[in-house]
Formats: sequence, structure tokens, C-alpha cells
Amino acid sequence: MQKIMIIRHAEKHQHGNQGRGITEDGLPARHELTVRGWQRAAALIHFFAPIGAVPNGAPIQPPRSIFASNATKQSPSLRAMHTVGPLAATLGIPVNHDYAEDQEAALAAAVSVAASPVLIAWHHGHIARLAKEIAGPHLPCPGRWPEERFDVVWILDRHGGNWSFSQIPQCLLPDDCPDVF
Repeated sequence: MQKIMIIRHAEKHQHGNQGRGITEDGLPARHELTVRGWQRAAALIHFFAPIGAVPNGAPIQPPRSIFASNATKQSPSLRAMHTVGPLAATLGIPVNHDYAEDQEAALAAAVSVAASPVLIAWHHGHIARLAKEIAGPHLPCPGRWPEERFDVVWILDRHGGNWSFSQIPQCLLPDDCPDVF
């Protein structure tokens, strides 16, 4: 069995939103997480690596491999890497950031041979394409990730040659939505 969990990077500044991106040191930065985003990154530690044993078959498992989209000249965001950085540090595993937006096929190939469970933090506009690159074009997942959602996990499970899709809400921060899309 192979398990791949995909999340959107944590909160960023959005039009009409009062939150602005800041660095880990609290300095303003356009391509960074907001304060709420840094809070989510910290909360993801206990979500993906809770204290105590996680039952076999639980939808969320502590990752053995973590991937995050890399910053590029076209997409200079550090949000994905900083979303999973605290979790990776806690687990003592590196974040693979060799792939960027529009390299979903290459990432899918790398993920297919990575130690499972795998966690991927990616940009919302490319998550549906990434999921289908991993599991095939007939994967029954939503066609797009909503702009306003930062609080959901997509889960791809492979049993033999067949992939299944599910999603669960994170429910980590105030105002996280308990529903999926």
C-alpha cells in the first residue's frame, strides 16, 4: 500500500485580507506565510505526527517523505517549504524541494518511489493536476482547489494497482471549515 497526502501551503495574504506575509523573524515579506499561516505550520506538527501511536489504517499517518514546491523566478513563494518545515524538523527528515510548479509529472515520478507515507505541500492551482499525475486521469477528485481553503488534506491510497481518493478537514485553527469540497 502507498499513501500520499497532499496539502495546500498555509495561509498567504489575500486581497481584502488584513494579514500580510512575514518571515520567521517577523519581517514583512510578500511571498511568505501570514501569521495565521505560521500558526497552521506549527499545528501541522501534531496533526501529522501526534504523540502516541497512530492506528494502522488511520487516514493520516506520519510522513516518511516530505515534498514541497520550490521557489522559482516565476513563482518565488517560500510558503510551501515553510508550511512543512516545522514538521520535517520535528520528524528529523529533509524536505525535498527539487520540484516547482509545472513540474508535476516529474514530482509524481519521484513520489512514486519515495518512502510512504508521503506528504506534499503544493500551490492550490496545481494540486488537482498533481493528484492526477500521481494516480491517473480518472482519479475521482475535485477539478480545482478553492482559493479560500488552506485547511484540507487530500489523501491518495494505492492498494495494488488501484488508487482511491478521500479528503479530510484539518480543523486546526479557529474558523477552519469542518466540511470538505
